[in-house]
Amino acid sequence: MLGKAIDNVRTHTPLIHNITNYVTVNDVANVLLACGGSPIMADEPEDAAEITTICSGLNINIGTLNKRTIEAMFAAGHRAQELGHILVLDPVGAGASKLRTETALKLMQELKFDVIRGNMSEIKTLALGSGTTRGVDADVSDAVTEQNLSAAVSFVKDFARQADCIAAVTGAIDLVSDGETCYVIRNGRKEMGQVTGTGCQLSGIMAAFVAAHPDKLEAAAAAVACMGLAGEIAWSRMEEGDGNSTYRNRIIDAIYNMDSETLERGAKYEIR
Repeated sequence: MLGKAIDNVRTHTPLIHNITNYVTVNDVANVLLACGGSPIMADEPEDAAEITTICSGLNINIGTLNKRTIEAMFAAGHRAQELGHILVLDPVGAGASKLRTETALKLMQELKFDVIRGNMSEIKTLALGSGTTRGVDADVSDAVTEQNLSAAVSFVKDFARQADCIAAVTGAIDLVSDGETCYVIRNGRKEMGQVTGTGCQLSGIMAAFVAAHPDKLEAAAAAVACMGLAGEIAWSRMEEGDGNSTYRNRIIDAIYNMDSETLERGAKYEIR
């Protein structure tokens, strides 16, 4: 029952610490409020660990790295791990540069993440220790399609077992696995790719869903389906003259108005 996950977020209002990139930080905060969570942002190393102490989860996003934020990520991550809080990693652009790749790999080495969410190119980079990514977007050759779906499911399951986490690979077809079971989710719109930060927003709400719902795999899948369904609902409400800025707002509004019945009815998935 994926719908139960959003009910639990709204009931428990988990406080999520986000060390995320400055391109999308405001949208991450707003989408967390929209789904029923509560956001807080702190990326100063002297502040990050203390702020994490009062939270239920930590969302680390490497989209705009610098030495100060990297230090904050490790400080907050170690504190969150000590306290048993939910840890989510969004390895934005892993494979696009040495710094991003090495930082993501070191975070994985030192911290035990509950969820790692990225596109297929980013996850392949983490699995192999190196790779190529077209900026923050997946390479076309890495796209999950109906033709390569079985192989992609096997790969994601293997990565989840290897990293001892829930792996969430998002794209035209989304895959969410704990290493044994894989949700294959077909919600979303291709136009979501024209809105900067839908992936960053998803990682934020995923941290809230996993922090609030006892079944972590189900919670992660529910977050992915919720974001994709919101994209579908938002697109259906677009009017003549609307563009990607309006679409971004309509996506957040759709999540704000999402309830368990809507999510349960609209989620398109199979389990493999």
